[in-house]
Amino acid sequence: MTKLIVITGVSRGLGQAMTEQFIQLGHTVVGCARSQAAVEQLNEKFGSPHKFTALDVADEAQVMNWAKQMLSDYEPPDLLINNAAMINHLAPLWEIPSEDFSRLIDVNIKGVAHVIRHWVPAMIEKGTGIIVNFSSGWGRSTSPQVASYCASKWAIEGLTRSLAQELPNGMAAIPLNPGIIHTKMLEVCYGEDAANYTSIQNWVDHAVPFLLQLSPSDNGKPLTVPD
Repeated sequence: MTKLIVITGVSRGLGQAMTEQFIQLGHTVVGCARSQAAVEQLNEKFGSPHKFTALDVADEAQVMNWAKQMLSDYEPPDLLINNAAMINHLAPLWEIPSEDFSRLIDVNIKGVAHVIRHWVPAMIEKGTGIIVNFSSGWGRSTSPQVASYCASKWAIEGLTRSLAQELPNGMAAIPLNPGIIHTKMLEVCYGEDAANYTSIQNWVDHAVPFLLQLSPSDNGKPLTVPD
């Protein structure tokens, strides 16, 4: 069955890979990213019925307008994936500039809440839909020099599990640890050693089928994409 899938952060990394794989499998993707150029490329490459919009998830007004427009053009999504996130440059917590810390919290936590606030009511009215909020191994453990990122992903775990208790039967909210994948973000943390981890293509071959089989029975479960 063809699904309508909403994904944030589609311009690169896991978001871009998931977008391409879902479309290849015949599903419809509605997505967003900050990069206007990347969004234009995606629209040119895939065209209708897919639709990509340039916006900053940290800006609630932009998210509200996006959701309002998309929900006037499409049905509520079957699968909503909050993927957009950022990481700080490695540093002890006290050396992370306040503005960098705030920006990360605005994107990684508030951005997810904005998307939920403006998309999920329509899903609830429809009575179906799966919400996947990307967490991290650092949402369930900690390491030095990534305190702000850990804080944000631990927050996503709590936010999502609480949301799961608020949804009606027939829906699910799932905090998902994607695993350790060789992305630009991982290179910030691991440098050249990032290349020793799972490639994006290998990851997406496992992740997309896993995402597509999620069901209301998974509501509230902290899951991890299998290797």
